Amino acid sequence: MVTFFEASLEQLSIHRIGNKMQDEFYVLSEEPLKIEDEFLSKLLLQYFLKPFEKINEVYRLIHSSDNLDLNEIFHFCTSIFDDAGCFHENSELMAKYLYDVSSHPKIKSGELYVVLFKNVQIEGELLDAIGIFKSETKDTYLKVLPVQSGFEMEYEESGIDINKLDKGALIFKTEKELGYKVMVADHTNRSSEAVYWKDDFLKLGIRNDSYNQTFNTLGVYKSFITSAVEAEFEVTKADKIDLLNKSMKYFKDKDSFDIDEFSKEVIGNTTAIASFKTFKSNYEQEFNTEISDSFDISAAAVKSQTKNYKSVLKLDKNFHIYIHGNREFIEKGFDDGKSMNYYKVYFKEEE
Repeated sequence: MVTFFEASLEQLSIHRIGNKMQDEFYVLSEEPLKIEDEFLSKLLLQYFLKPFEKINEVYRLIHSSDNLDLNEIFHFCTSIFDDAGCFHENSELMAKYLYDVSSHPKIKSGELYVVLFKNVQIEGELLDAIGIFKSETKDTYLKVLPVQSGFEMEYEESGIDINKLDKGALIFKTEKELGYKVMVADHTNRSSEAVYWKDDFLKLGIRNDSYNQTFNTLGVYKSFITSAVEAEFEVTKADKIDLLNKSMKYFKDKDSFDIDEFSKEVIGNTTAIASFKTFKSNYEQEFNTEISDSFDISAAAVKSQTKNYKSVLKLDKNFHIYIHGNREFIEKGFDDGKSMNYYKVYFKEEE
């Protein structure tokens, strides 16, 4: 999570990046933008930094060879952190590099903003940071102006909504030897062409901390329950919801995760436990990521995953049953007379 109460915008360079596959070109500015309007500076801080207030994932800059110096963004940012006087020169190099990797035909052209910030807070530290942002979506805005006889209206095309940052990355001046701390926002593309921002341009790896360990373990377990369990075992949807609820309760009640304790308390069945551990191992190999068998639980990651854990049992289009408590208080059966399934729910009082 980022806060920017004490942050200041030190330098800003703007360039335009076209799509190479569409025979579009890039346009570089000759010098950084001079911002003398204090209100504009505050608007820009909101536009660039506010989207990161609710983001918890922290990444690292990486390279497939394990030589960080071969990561272009790492090289450009290090040059700026070492000498702010070469800020604009390196912003131009970033623009040219982004243009080179914009090789998917659906990538939108737009403005690239490279920013040097002071005193951005992450994980309790006030740090210098380099922001790299791209605006791709343009909006039309209406203006209502007073005139002598009443009001008149004007419009402005191709404006930028300061509440909608398309793409962004913050690289913090800390832990250089590990690839810096990096936070990322991408709110425009969810399909395959979007990977160029994280994978091709920035070249990121997830920091393997408690947040990501917690988030990934909950994600793996959910995938196991919703896919593998049904294929291997005879379970009802109510059973699956109960298993998901038990896992969420475990993560909310405990301070740390232990896979053997979790398996015993939440899964219970010996065969299913072995199946879950195999599923986890296969996931680690497929996605080339390690999930520890024990780690401190991150409350922020649990909260983030809660929305993905659905406890709703949908019955045709007539009823939704929300299951939050004891699985023993709901029974499934079949009515021969109606030739329909049914659920019997036990409770003490209505609310």
